[in-house]
Amino acid sequence: MTAAITGWQCSLYHCRQYARMPEISLTKSCHVQRYLSRGLNSSSSPSVGHGYVRRRGGNHAVSPDVSSLSPGFAVEFLEAFDDEYDGVIVDPNKLPSSANAFASSLRVSLSSWKLKGRKGIWLKILLEQVDLVPIAIKEGFQYHHAEPGYVMLTYWIPDYPCMLPTSPSHQIGVGGFVMNDKREVLAVKEKCPCSCPNVWKMPTGYINKSEDIFCGAIREVKEETGVDTSFLKMVAFRHAHMLAFDKSDILFVCMLTPLSYEIAIDDKEIQAAMWMPLHEFVGQPFYEEDQMSRKVIDACVAAHEDRYNGFVAHQLTSKLDGQSSHLYYDDVLHPN
Repeated sequence: MTAAITGWQCSLYHCRQYARMPEISLTKSCHVQRYLSRGLNSSSSPSVGHGYVRRRGGNHAVSPDVSSLSPGFAVEFLEAFDDEYDGVIVDPNKLPSSANAFASSLRVSLSSWKLKGRKGIWLKILLEQVDLVPIAIKEGFQYHHAEPGYVMLTYWIPDYPCMLPTSPSHQIGVGGFVMNDKREVLAVKEKCPCSCPNVWKMPTGYINKSEDIFCGAIREVKEETGVDTSFLKMVAFRHAHMLAFDKSDILFVCMLTPLSYEIAIDDKEIQAAMWMPLHEFVGQPFYEEDQMSRKVIDACVAAHEDRYNGFVAHQLTSKLDGQSSHLYYDDVLHPN
C-alpha cells in the first residue's frame, strides 16, 4: 500500500482511567485494549443483580425493576465480566439472538450495573448481530469505533465526564530511505500523487495491524519496488493533526540498506521506480521548496554518512506488561 509522505495510521488509544484519577499512562491504555480483545475469555464471574430469573445453567440474580415485562417472561442478564477499572465487558458471543430478548436483558443489566456502581460498559456487537445496534443506541450507548466484523459501543454510568479511552486518534505511516554505494536513492513516482504530482519520493505507506515500524518500512519498499532491504535506524518522525478523517498522523522515516538492486514495481499503485542520483533527487523543485521534506532528506543523508546516529530498535521485555517489544533509541551512550 502506498501513501504520500503525509500518510499514516495508528491504533493507539489515548486513555484515561474510568475512576476519578489523573490521565493514565500508555501501559494502562494497553491493559484496556488487552481486556477488550481477550477479556471475554476471562475467568471473572459474570455481573449479576438482585432477585431471581431463569438463566442458562440455573437461577441468577437480577434487578428488581422488571415491572415492564409480561408475566412469566424469563429475563436473562447479559453475559459480562468486570474489568480492572470498575467497568464491564459484555460477551458478544453470548448476546440474545432476538431483539426483544436483547432489549430486556440490556435494560435489567444496566439497572444492575448502576446499582453496583459500575462505570464504563463495553458492548461489542458482531456483524451478524447488527440489528441490535439501534436498540443499544436507544438505551444510551454511544459509538466508539468499528472494525471489519464488529462495532464497539460504550455506555458511561457516572454523572461526571466520561473517562473511557477515546477511539483511535492517529494513523501511522512509514517511509523507507534507501541509498546504495553509488549514492543513488531508491525513488518512486506514485500513480496518485495527490499534492505532489510528478515528484520522485521515497517509498511510503501505512503500517499494518500489529506490525513493527521498521518491518512496515521494509515491507513497503519491497511491495513498491521489489527491492529487499534491512533496517539500520529510525531517522526522524513527523507529527501532524487534522488530516485524513480528521485524525492525527505520524510518519516514521527509516534508513534501510539495500540487499538487492533489481527493481520490479507494483504497477497498481506505482507509476515508476528508479535508482536516482542523490543530487538529482534533492534537486527537485519540491524538495527545494518544502522545508520539512528537505530536512528529512538531509537527516537521511547524514545518517547514511554516519554523521547522525538516529534511533536503533532494541527488543526488550517490560515488567509492566510482560510484553516483548521494540524500544527505539540512540544506542551511543555518553558517560555522565
